[in-house]
Amino acid sequence: QVDLVESGGGSVQAGGSLTLSCRASRAMLCMGWFRQAPGKEPEGLAIIEEDGDATYRNVVKGRFTISRDNGENTVTLQMNNVNPDDSAMYYCGGSRWVRCPLVQRWARGEFPSRGQGTQVIVSS
Repeated sequence: QVDLVESGGGSVQAGGSLTLSCRASRAMLCMGWFRQAPGKEPEGLAIIEEDGDATYRNVVKGRFTISRDNGENTVTLQMNNVNPDDSAMYYCGGSRWVRCPLVQRWARGEFPSRGQGTQVIVSS
């Protein structure tokens, strides 16, 4: 059993920035972020390996940055130049035993472990 706890959500104006953090109760080989807006399917945003190798979906590439601190079992999502379409519940996900290339459905927000989410609201 792995617990993932997100923090840092809130309200921000379009064009602004927000930083989300997630702490895992155990070390994770692969960590990532996904989001789900009301009435929409979950959408994977980014994943990051233990060595820092990151992969982004096009919708956030160039605006969001994922990073991690292996010593603290944390993963961070720096969100810049946000827009109202970024409003959603944001979730941290991860895999303790499987490396990122083998988390095949991460783009659909499917991770072996996930947190409870943190809300992000972007106003225009």
